[in-house]
Amino acid sequence: MKSEFILAFNEICESRGLPKDEVFEALENALISAYRRDNNVSSMQNVTVEIDHRTGEPTIYAEKEVVEDDVVDGRTEVRLEDARREHPDAQPGDLVMIDSTTVAFGRIAAQTAKQVLLQRVREAEREQLYEEFSDREGELVNGTVQSVSGQNLTIGLGRTEALLPKSQQVPGERYRTHDKIRVYVLEVRRTNRGPQIFVSRNHRNLLRRLLELEVPEIYNGQVDIKSIAREAGQRSKVAVQALQPGVDPVGACVGMRGVRIQSIVRELNDEKIDVIEWDVDHKVFIAKALSPARVSHVFLDDNPDEGKTAIVIVPDDQLSLAIGREGQNARLAAKLTGWRIDIKSLTEAANDSLNNLDHPAADPAVAKNEELLEKVRFILEKKAANRPITSEDYYILDRLVSGVEGRIIAESMAAREGLRIRRAEARKAVPDVAWSLDLEELDLPGRIHNLLLDNRVETVGAVLMVLNMGDDVFLGFKGLGEKALETVKEAVANLEILHEETAVEAEETGEELAEEAVEELVEAKMEAEEPKAEAVAVEETAEVEAVEVEIEAEAAAEEVEPVDIIDDLSKPLVSKKPEKETKKKKAKVVVVEEPAPEPVAPETPKRKHKGRQLVFDEDAGEVVVKRKRKGSRSRSDWEEFDPDEF
Repeated sequence: MKSEFILAFNEICESRGLPKDEVFEALENALISAYRRDNNVSSMQNVTVEIDHRTGEPTIYAEKEVVEDDVVDGRTEVRLEDARREHPDAQPGDLVMIDSTTVAFGRIAAQTAKQVLLQRVREAEREQLYEEFSDREGELVNGTVQSVSGQNLTIGLGRTEALLPKSQQVPGERYRTHDKIRVYVLEVRRTNRGPQIFVSRNHRNLLRRLLELEVPEIYNGQVDIKSIAREAGQRSKVAVQALQPGVDPVGACVGMRGVRIQSIVRELNDEKIDVIEWDVDHKVFIAKALSPARVSHVFLDDNPDEGKTAIVIVPDDQLSLAIGREGQNARLAAKLTGWRIDIKSLTEAANDSLNNLDHPAADPAVAKNEELLEKVRFILEKKAANRPITSEDYYILDRLVSGVEGRIIAESMAAREGLRIRRAEARKAVPDVAWSLDLEELDLPGRIHNLLLDNRVETVGAVLMVLNMGDDVFLGFKGLGEKALETVKEAVANLEILHEETAVEAEETGEELAEEAVEELVEAKMEAEEPKAEAVAVEETAEVEAVEVEIEAEAAAEEVEPVDIIDDLSKPLVSKKPEKETKKKKAKVVVVEEPAPEPVAPETPKRKHKGRQLVFDEDAGEVVVKRKRKGSRSRSDWEEFDPDEF
């Protein structure tokens, strides 16, 4: 029969969802606090509590000093006779743990025990809730709308609550109290009042988790979600790829008659979802991302300075469909593919191609085909007069665009690839220390300093990379000429910190090359000596065989038993043979005498640079690093200024 204590204890554990060990520990701490409060025991005195897990009976032990005479203070002292009942080896002056269980606590002590118990249970419950929901970050949870406070919603998650901020809500969704909703756990923070949970309804990973729940092929790993672009409440695009042969990724996500995707659409309040098959070819993937619009051509322009741009050519009747309402389709396609998409109609691209017929990259078979060009001009006139254009007309325009516009973009891509390789090689030649030095280290004139900053050259390393790429790159910067180039080169040559670091790196590289050269020389000597050692060994073996034959012949002539000379002659010969081989195989070690180290000048202390300040650029519409510009130098005599100086 369980006692009332055990029944109440089990009820607390089940209602709070806490392990029994943690509740027992909280109860022990509560009893210790009650004992100290009831007996006015110092916090320096050791007090422990043991609770029988079957009956719930507590036993309180207090540390006391063993005395022979009468006890002065029963809270801290115990008689020797009483101490030896529990500790037979106790001696006067020892500190022992004595059973000091109190029959009943006073009201204040009981209240203290209750407060400590509740506090410890709450702390354990908060810690458990934090551990539970921190492991569920990035997952879906079901909740109930409890209250609407301002623009934020409080979502009940059972034993705790979550906050759905306005920024994480879907525009157009309206929530009422007691509504059941499914949310995405965005973040869990630890606070003094328990875990603070933030959830979301407009996060793109909410769509990812819903697809994993509805599509078994995604959950099992047969289909992978490559990327998601979402504008919550309106439209989303999902790119999927099949990881197992024979699986249709789009069909698996849509389901039979669209059953799977429709359940997700209902969960997201009729949000449109486009499922697209991912392709390793960027051109094909971008064309699919713009669906349902048909695409005629995709030209890729990967500019290392301006980023990746895809020029998409579509028929005129597909232009509005490709762009979408307020540019939504093109915007989602750009997010999905990671390329900036520039959409042109076929007639607009044909007009641009007619203007670029003289470009060297244009296909001569197309640019000089007068019959084709005449047909193109006639089709463009029809388009200007709002007359219908046939599919054959679109085919003719397509030939012109691919032969002129496509060739021009392909040539620019090849040139940029060469520039990218050239830039990578120039970057390798720059010492690592140069990238950590600000442009101010060169102490350039204010005008040159500011012009370099305008061209995104902000460190000494960037200056060295530009110089390594060639003078033409530097002179291509707006406002910089030959005089400025000489000034920058002179400033780089006079930078002492850079020279010291470069010298150290060169010395280390030279030592490594010298060690490699010595090793190669030793190996070459050993390879050259091996044939000689083998020849000596063969010669000695032939001599031994000749002596044996001669002795056998003499013994046969004198009718004397032949003498086995192996025991007599082999010993000295065999002992000499390894010596010769060893001598021949010994490699000559070349000793390279290192020059005496030159006295090193004391290291020049580097300047400490202040932290960079971030500011908002209104023209660019983004946060950039605030650049420290130098003031222009005043000239005393403006008549001596040469306009061709820079």
